[in-house]
Amino acid sequence: MSDVAKIVSDIKSGNIKPIYFLMGEEPYYIDKISEFIENNILSEEEKGFNQMVLYGRDVTIEDVVDNAKRFPMMAEKQVIIVKEAQDLSRTIDNLNVYALNPQPSTVLVLCYKYKKLDKRKAVYKSIKKNGEIFESPKLYDNQVPEWIKRVLAGKNYQIEPKASLMLVEFLGTNLSKISNELDKLLVVLPAGSTITAKDIEDNIGISKDYNNFELRKAVGERNVLKVNQIINYFGQNQKANPMIMTISLLNSFFTQLLIFHSLQDKSKNSAARALKVNPYFIGDYVTAAKNYPMRKVSQVIGLLREADLKTKGLGANALPAKDILKELLFKIIH
Repeated sequence: MSDVAKIVSDIKSGNIKPIYFLMGEEPYYIDKISEFIENNILSEEEKGFNQMVLYGRDVTIEDVVDNAKRFPMMAEKQVIIVKEAQDLSRTIDNLNVYALNPQPSTVLVLCYKYKKLDKRKAVYKSIKKNGEIFESPKLYDNQVPEWIKRVLAGKNYQIEPKASLMLVEFLGTNLSKISNELDKLLVVLPAGSTITAKDIEDNIGISKDYNNFELRKAVGERNVLKVNQIINYFGQNQKANPMIMTISLLNSFFTQLLIFHSLQDKSKNSAARALKVNPYFIGDYVTAAKNYPMRKVSQVIGLLREADLKTKGLGANALPAKDILKELLFKIIH
């Protein structure tokens, strides 16, 4: 993210703000900026007396302000990092007086995860004027593969589209979890490598042949044998393949297929932009569109909604999840 790069660049060049308010639904970048400040503003000798980590659940805003008003000892600056600052949300407005006139020799960092300050509030405006406010929005499913690609490119690696999709399907949009798994991969793969689906299977434990991506592809192709193989595998590994995730991904696929049917320009790049997917996957939509006319796609979306209700115990007569999935896929394909 360009905002992250700018904050890091400014700090490296000595343009250090007295307050950094890091907020938003995605904690990954909040942690990264906080860690950078913790590791780079003070020398190791200075940290003993001048760097402090507080936790929102253990302190009050008044405690934070009292510490922020202190002068550093034998150093130009002191660093105070408040982790889990969202626990102070009820009294965060009390920070406004300090934010109006922050101590210039203090670097106060507040990690305000999963929440945001109201931009209309005085405290927001004061921090914006005298410090730095960074907002970290949660990424959508279709944005995460590009994020993975970008992160790996910065470390001199590449990744196959299928491999990145497998990570997203298995780990969701939690960037910290994805980053941790990527770090494990980079330990065993030489720099310059392209991470493949087999690398994901061998090192992370996600099957490259029996996953929701392959199920979606097999359904699109109306490959009955492959569909049955995958759902039998899912039935034996239900914890790793929750049905709610399978229904959600199939619903996304058929919703996108409905959009694909409506496109006038179905060329690879144009369709990829409209569906917000990698052009690599457009062939799957072309094949599925031939097998599922628009009317059938609408019916399938209805079937998926019914199955979703059944997984929640409505009208299913307590059927096991694997039987609901088998019934659903039989109706979709036939």
